[in-house]
Amino acid sequence: MKIYTKTGDDGTTGLFGGGRVKKASTRVEAYGTVDELNATLGLARATTLDSFADSVLAQTQVDLFTLGAELACVPGKEEKLSMSLVDADDAARLEHAIDDAEKELPPLKTFVLPGGSPQASALHLARTVCRRAERAVLSIDDTPARNDVVIYLNRLSDLLFTLARHANLKAGVEDVPWAPRAAKPTAT
Repeated sequence: MKIYTKTGDDGTTGLFGGGRVKKASTRVEAYGTVDELNATLGLARATTLDSFADSVLAQTQVDLFTLGAELACVPGKEEKLSMSLVDADDAARLEHAIDDAEKELPPLKTFVLPGGSPQASALHLARTVCRRAERAVLSIDDTPARNDVVIYLNRLSDLLFTLARHANLKAGVEDVPWAPRAAKPTAT
């Protein structure tokens, strides 16, 4: 099988279940951003995370591929995928992972800037792409995504923030606190 089909040379792409849409459609933007998120998780995993974070993200990558497939499907034809879609149980699994990672973390006393260890930095990058994916999913204009998809992405961004803090802790690196800029004196 060749990797190139030339069917997209006209600026359209095929959806699962039939039909073609413009590559610039909000649906393609949404599943493309979910794919980008999945790639950032692969990058984060390549930074040598601890076994807990790595195993959580390994399952998350499978979830995101499933979620992307659903978004790349003609609305109403999801049964053609022949797979279980992301649901409330998957969001609950993310919540449990957040709770487990938070057990070791000191309480937050300030906002933190993305950074610290390479692992935390990669996870913060993934978090920001996750938030963009969530916005893109909410922007789909033909048929809104299922609520379970939105909840999953929302929970995932929380997990990635927590895992970034956890990665800094494991690396012995402090989170980078945000210090607000001092107000400029007003002219009199």
